Amino acid sequence: MFQLLNDLAAHWRSMFPEANPGEFRIVPEKCPENMDGELTVNAFRYARLFKTAPDKLAELSEEFLSGHADVEKVSRVKAFVNVTLNPAALFRDTLADVAGLLGEAELDVEKRKRILIEYSAPNTNKPQHLGHVRNNTLGMAVSSLLKRVGNDVIQINLVNDRGIHICKSMIAYQRFGEGTTPEKAGRKGDHLVGDFYVRYNAELSKEIKELRAAQPDLAEKSDEELFLFTEIGRATQQMLQDWEAGKPEVIELWKKMNSWVFAGFAETYKSMGIKFDHTYLESETYLLGKDIVAKCLESGAFCRRDDGAVICDLGKKLGQKVMLRSDGTSVYITQDLGTTLKKFADYHPDSMIWVVGDEQIWHFQVLFGVLKKLGYPWADQLYHLAYGMVNLPSGKMKSREGTVVDADNLFAEMSDLAFAGCRERNSAGEPDDVLRRRADIIGMGALKFMLLKFNPKTTMMFDPQSSIKFEGDTGPYVQYACVRIHSILRKAEAAGLDYSAPDWGLLSAKAEKNLAIMAAFYPVQLQMAAEKLDCSVVVEYLLNMAKAFNQFYRECPVLAGDVPDDLKKARLALAASVLKVLEDGLATLTIGIPDAM
Repeated sequence: MFQLLNDLAAHWRSMFPEANPGEFRIVPEKCPENMDGELTVNAFRYARLFKTAPDKLAELSEEFLSGHADVEKVSRVKAFVNVTLNPAALFRDTLADVAGLLGEAELDVEKRKRILIEYSAPNTNKPQHLGHVRNNTLGMAVSSLLKRVGNDVIQINLVNDRGIHICKSMIAYQRFGEGTTPEKAGRKGDHLVGDFYVRYNAELSKEIKELRAAQPDLAEKSDEELFLFTEIGRATQQMLQDWEAGKPEVIELWKKMNSWVFAGFAETYKSMGIKFDHTYLESETYLLGKDIVAKCLESGAFCRRDDGAVICDLGKKLGQKVMLRSDGTSVYITQDLGTTLKKFADYHPDSMIWVVGDEQIWHFQVLFGVLKKLGYPWADQLYHLAYGMVNLPSGKMKSREGTVVDADNLFAEMSDLAFAGCRERNSAGEPDDVLRRRADIIGMGALKFMLLKFNPKTTMMFDPQSSIKFEGDTGPYVQYACVRIHSILRKAEAAGLDYSAPDWGLLSAKAEKNLAIMAAFYPVQLQMAAEKLDCSVVVEYLLNMAKAFNQFYRECPVLAGDVPDDLKKARLALAASVLKVLEDGLATLTIGIPDAM
């Protein structure tokens, strides 16, 4: 950070030796646009440390900074001290040492943590859809962000590969599959299984409709209540019982269909660039919690209700939670209890994060409440990163009706839209295969950027057409800024311009200095985003940085013939350093940069 702030902090200590404020840093603020200056020191923040009035501290600061070698001009507005730095000092402490600047984003060693983050959590009865894409994008970007600031991050997936919904696809395959396979059908494995899930629900709806017509007394019952009244529903329930009993032919079919889905999921994850450190399967963990519940019942932590169900009393706020049904079967909270304890035993993290939709907020409040009641000391370090729904202009998605926005189809659509844009700009006549590879990077970047643009809690509308535009608040806009800088640097290299030792003091234009000021705040923005688990902070920063660079590019010619060589070299060095900041930010969001656009 800025040397003059370190010097000012030392000056404060010398002026108030009796205060002994301990270790602290002066955090600069960007000077408001309507004030004269580049940085602002807010004396209100520090006056209490030195047991003096804010105005008095600001007055002393103005006096000290007026004589500082790095300062061009200083002014005071009440307790705010506004500073204009001379260019050489400004760039020395920022973009002239861009590697050091980027390194400032890393947390002090004692503040770093071992963090386990669970996300994705798909079901093996259907392909992943737009909701999963938001989950995956949030999970991998937050993981990357937490790693970027120095934490040790373990990425976990928990796949729901068992249960009644899985049996629905299996029953439909048995009845209507005619021995097809993904290879025979020419379908991705998870798509094929999803087709049978949709077919199952169509058959179930048909039987329920016929049942209501034949027995008017059932007309008021819900579809869920009528499930076991139907033949296909009873067959599905029997299959679940057969699976739990380990019936060989059921297990064989289950393994075969799950293998198709897992192969499909692997392709989806590869497209997004996701790699998990470990994947847990619910079929291997769903019974873990039952033993824990039994022990808690024996110890008195849980108790039996009159109907035989085992409950946990969590007090007035959370109430009583059933941990085992009266028939001895487990509920979701039972499974999550066991899986959470296994994850902790396997990895011993300092904290755990779940990336799950906001419809599960209550569930996680209860889960965390149970763990606290059981006395686990790490239960206070559990966090549910809840996110809102994501919709398309066409409306909400329904898996049972087959109206979901399939993830792979969405990826293809984004790539196609980007491909069309690349073709329009293809003045060099590059072949389609080159443009397609480029379009894949642009399309995926546009998708991720738009999904990360909003605070996770926001229910958002995703418009593919708007997100892919090369202008505006989009991922391609930031990617294009990077591509433009690469192009400038290639032209400079071809012209034999060596900008490795520039005179940074030549960069006195407002647009030039603004880039340095913005870059200075990048480490703080990364740490703030990591603390909040909110990548939209980084998105907003990158958009503003790209806009600031484009303004610089318009106002300050870099390679124009009438620009002196020494100024060209300084501006080239400035552009190269800005590029490193933009690249670092996009990489933190797991977004790639194409070679051209």
